Amino acid sequence: MNLPNLLTSLRFVMIPIYIAVFASGHMIPAFFVVVAAGITDVLDGYIARRTGQITQLGSMLDPLADKLMLITVFVSLLVTKHIPLLAALAMFVRDVLMIVAGILAHIRGMKTVPANWMGKLTTVLMYVAIMMIFFGLSYAITLLWVVIVFSFVTLLVYIGQFRKLNMATPVKKVN
Repeated sequence: MNLPNLLTSLRFVMIPIYIAVFASGHMIPAFFVVVAAGITDVLDGYIARRTGQITQLGSMLDPLADKLMLITVFVSLLVTKHIPLLAALAMFVRDVLMIVAGILAHIRGMKTVPANWMGKLTTVLMYVAIMMIFFGLSYAITLLWVVIVFSFVTLLVYIGQFRKLNMATPVKKVN
């Protein structure tokens, strides 16, 4: 396992750590667990690109780790009534669709679309919105809704790129 994939795996480990810290009522330390996960996300992508260690496994696990962390954060914020149900549902549906589509694409031997600037911007804006929510800042929910809308636009762009990439390439079955 290369270093970028190891960093991605570390994000999976951070999910139960976040849950434990958040559940114990420590909002700010829980937020910093999310920040640490975000830092590993930036590092694994940078290292993978810089050293030529981009792998199909990493291309699948990286967004899965991100989505699972964000789903966990949204569920925790929903349960504690920091965000509205509709916002959590919108993000949950979007992220679950992306996870399932990624798994199905991998099983079918299809190529995955690497992150583009819109996906990266969505992630940065999501972290800003989450930070504002954790710190109780005004307009946090308004920004969250802007990010949710932008994330669906980004999803549509990814779907278009995925279709274009996989229509140009014959599909091979993976057993």
